[in-house]
Amino acid sequence: MRVLFAGTPQVAVPCLDQLISDGLEVVAVLTREDAPLGRKRVLTPSPVAARAADLGLPVIKANRIDEDVISAIARTEAEIAAIVAYGGLVPPRALEVPRHGWVNLHFSLLPAWRGAAPVQHAIIHGDDVTGAVTFRLEEGLDTGPVYGTLTEDIAPEDTAGAMLDRLSHSGSVLLSQTLHGIDAGRLSPVPQSGPVTLAPKLGLEDAHVHWAEPALAIRRRINGTTPEPGPWTLLDGKRFKLGAVGLEPSVTDLEPAVLRVLPGRTPRVLVGTGSHALELHQVQPAGKKMMKASDWARGLDIDDEGATGKQVSFS
Repeated sequence: MRVLFAGTPQVAVPCLDQLISDGLEVVAVLTREDAPLGRKRVLTPSPVAARAADLGLPVIKANRIDEDVISAIARTEAEIAAIVAYGGLVPPRALEVPRHGWVNLHFSLLPAWRGAAPVQHAIIHGDDVTGAVTFRLEEGLDTGPVYGTLTEDIAPEDTAGAMLDRLSHSGSVLLSQTLHGIDAGRLSPVPQSGPVTLAPKLGLEDAHVHWAEPALAIRRRINGTTPEPGPWTLLDGKRFKLGAVGLEPSVTDLEPAVLRVLPGRTPRVLVGTGSHALELHQVQPAGKKMMKASDWARGLDIDDEGATGKQVSFS
């Protein structure tokens, strides 16, 4: 079966590799156009485009699937399209081109978390389990019938980045098995059932930590917005990025947003929340690289009791 693969970010690359490894005939790759990256804003191919070039596959670059792109897809004579985080809408006209339609690998247990940021929302909202599904793409937002499902536990320390990495590899196997099942004529999709929740794309404000919230909710927000958009707060009016944190339920006397440094060979940095303290493990002050919170704390002006006299602003 001739396959068109559509995808853009790194999370889609394992899927492309899996299809090739499993002997599927990938006839072309559809990905978004080169984008400016870095301080010098150098035009850079997407991770999927770069991998396709390594594999010697024809590449169609488009941020929007218009009539010209639909014609290019038709010329590939693909019998089915596999799509993983392409980053653009597939119009009804394009859905009709491959005779077996489009199969979407989505990183949630649909109909939970339909949308662009399913893993991020699952972590922020405290889900214990997430997963991935393959479904037949249709005009609605992630509404199509499901071919296959896998599940994955969410550990307390899991970030969105770590979870997506795991799902990209396990999901690549699911996608390959789905395409083989369709090709063999032994797999039919089943309509979705259950409560619907939505997972819109996260913006910078979604990653803003509000210290008056309970500690567990804050850790979930930090984990769910790592690495993108990247959790942050304000210190002395400047954006202060946050890395990994831990719960410190024994400390309940700190006011929300107030810092306390526990002196020692490796200083510990605690922050008050709406419940109990959190311990900062990694931080990134404005203009600097991510570092251990203990190294950052050594540069603070603290008294013998670990008071900094500073307050993290969440305004």
